[in-house]
Amino acid sequence: MEVTKEVTKEVPTIEVEVKPKVKQTMYFTQETEDSIVEYNTTDDIIQRNIIYTKKIHPAFYKLAEIMIHRFKFYNFDVSHEDVKHEVVSFLHEKIHKYKAESGKAFSYFSIVAKNYLIAENNKNYYHFKRSQGMETIDSERNIVNEKVRADLIEERKDFIDLFVQVVERYLPLIFSKKRDVQVADTILYLFKTRENIENYNKKAIYILIRERTGISSQHITNVITKIKIIYAMLYKEYRDGNNITNLSWYNFQDIINN
Repeated sequence: MEVTKEVTKEVPTIEVEVKPKVKQTMYFTQETEDSIVEYNTTDDIIQRNIIYTKKIHPAFYKLAEIMIHRFKFYNFDVSHEDVKHEVVSFLHEKIHKYKAESGKAFSYFSIVAKNYLIAENNKNYYHFKRSQGMETIDSERNIVNEKVRADLIEERKDFIDLFVQVVERYLPLIFSKKRDVQVADTILYLFKTRENIENYNKKAIYILIRERTGISSQHITNVITKIKIIYAMLYKEYRDGNNITNLSWYNFQDIINN
């Protein structure tokens, strides 16, 4: 009887070269955030200068550079380098306002930097508009500024949603009288449905509030005045990068009474 031998073929092994992952260089790290907290809590001027120079300033400088180029903030009458230094200087002015409970330092200072650049871009645009004839403006449209203004409008929309949320929470504490609460509640309702009242003038809005509440224009004016003050103060906090939705009643009072 013939015995057949089983022939096994040797399978060659293929060596796969595994390239090590390239670690991304992070310019704004947890160490940066910790350094900002340390900077704000120490009273030693020399130590503060060392912390800022070595650990915070490089991150602020890189953040300013990235924000300028990412959002194309090029409408300045000075060099990009000067603009970067202006942004860094502004961030340094606002550094004392950062609190760890406000959230991540990177998000906080990104908002502060972006809001500063938006405001300065708009300011430069309006200076240019005043110094040039309307024909020049029309024939030399500045697309960058149009984008900046669009961003500002979008930012306002985001803020209004947050504003309504905060004021609704403290409405019974802001206004002690029932009629004032009714008027304020109606105003907030109009904020929520603002897309539907864009074509209404001031008089028409007063009529809408009066029809909804049955309250006289004099009382409506008093409530609107207070709402305007709250709006302005909260918007300033928002532009400074603070999270207004986390405000306690104590902090809320402190802001609107300043």
